[in-house]
Amino acid sequence: MISTWSEWKRYPRPGQRENLEAPISPGIYEVRIAGTGALYSFGAVDNLAQSLALLPVGSKNWFGRRNASDVPDLEYRTCATSSKADAKAAAERMIGRRETYMSGAA
Repeated sequence: MISTWSEWKRYPRPGQRENLEAPISPGIYEVRIAGTGALYSFGAVDNLAQSLALLPVGSKNWFGRRNASDVPDLEYRTCATSSKADAKAAAERMIGRRETYMSGAA
């Protein structure tokens, strides 16, 4: 079973003590660049909160720390599902629809 997409939320910036709000359940996530709407990351996962928290954002400096100036302004949304299999099936349908749309728009 698939629920609906959440509202777009600002992705926490490193070092700002901001919180990530996502279900601890299987589902689909989408991360985009706020200014352009360009897709940054997309996935079907077992744990939405954990996957979003571990998403590599920005570049690392020589000491292994994230450089705050390289981090794009991101937004994310989630769609919870009852299982990872449901999440993968929904993601594949979405990718298929997007490819069909893009081939028609070209």
